[in-house]
Amino acid sequence: MTPAAFEHPPVAAILALGVTQIIGYGTLYYSFSILAPDMARGLDWSQEWIFGALSAALLIGGLVAPAMGKWIDRFGAGRVMTSGSAIAAAALAACALAPGKIAFVIALIAIETASNLVQYAAAFALLVQTQPRLAQRSITYLTLIGGFASTIFWPITTTLHAHLSWQNVYFIFAALNLLVCLPIHAWLAHSAGDTGTREKAGATRRVEPGLPAAARTPAFVLMVTGFALESFVNAALLVHMVPVMSALGLGAMAVMVGTLFGPSQVLSRFINMVLGGGLPQLTLAIISAMLLPTALVILLVTAPSVAGALVFAVIFGLGSGLSSIVQGVLPLALFGSDGYGQRQGKVISARLVVSSTAPFALAFLIGNVGISWSLTITAMLGTVAVAAFLAIRRLMRTSAPAEVALARGEP
Repeated sequence: MTPAAFEHPPVAAILALGVTQIIGYGTLYYSFSILAPDMARGLDWSQEWIFGALSAALLIGGLVAPAMGKWIDRFGAGRVMTSGSAIAAAALAACALAPGKIAFVIALIAIETASNLVQYAAAFALLVQTQPRLAQRSITYLTLIGGFASTIFWPITTTLHAHLSWQNVYFIFAALNLLVCLPIHAWLAHSAGDTGTREKAGATRRVEPGLPAAARTPAFVLMVTGFALESFVNAALLVHMVPVMSALGLGAMAVMVGTLFGPSQVLSRFINMVLGGGLPQLTLAIISAMLLPTALVILLVTAPSVAGALVFAVIFGLGSGLSSIVQGVLPLALFGSDGYGQRQGKVISARLVVSSTAPFALAFLIGNVGISWSLTITAMLGTVAVAAFLAIRRLMRTSAPAEVALARGEP
């Protein structure tokens, strides 16, 4: 039996991280769409400009993500997340206090930059640094908990906003990051530091790369391409899901269909936790990538059928939920635990840069070529993501025999 078979996932760390991920995604991301109309009125902006500012902030956050990855490898994910909680709290407060549009945009950029320091990428790195051999299982458990962020924070934000201004809601969210997330991250940083000391005494806990050295660079490019295209499809459809289904003739049923997306995300993570333990991570990546264009094709072929739209929402949610897991575990399986943070920073950068353009790109396509062609093009991009992951599998099969031959001195 492998050493990992005698180890147990860090349950306390996973539960604690689950709390901070729910708060992190809920306060820094999911709350924005609910508060945006009030923000627009207060700043005398249109909602289009408010969401444009969010896209710009996401883009800049993506550009600085590689630096975040280097900090994680150098200082430890726990320390980075502790600092990130303080920055997130300050950025939320600054956004609430912003006297005008320029100050608001600067604070929004700070919020999205802080997001990179406290959300999944950093949390995955902390689990890898704590117990590398158990990180794949731990990441699955964490994404299952984090999947409830929208379910919890959409109603919380709506309820708070019914009685408070968006500024006061942001002050409350700043306090959550400062008083709940920061102490948890500080505790995790201390625990990870102790574990790191033990790691130096036993290098056997490292996860070795699953790829031959010659295949790693092209495989990394293919992996980043696949993740970026998946993120594009996800981001485009999440923002436009209800309008797209309404345009396809579903009318008032579009909102009800859209509510199935979140539970389907959680369901996919639960199924993977129970049944996916023996599944290779690259196979999981291929499955998750295939589900997204498949869902779009079903929507196109069956519209305006409500049953077809329900199937679309469930399958799309399943693919999106699996994708969150894959983005944490596939880099670990292919490239090992050394330098994990830096690789995650590059992956996050590519994903955010591409996905920040997705809502605008799909809106532009719908306005110029119509809803059916727009969804067809989006499905084709999702298919390219599948091809990228399949190419990694082929690379693994062709590179391994070549490396063995080289080691033997054969031509």
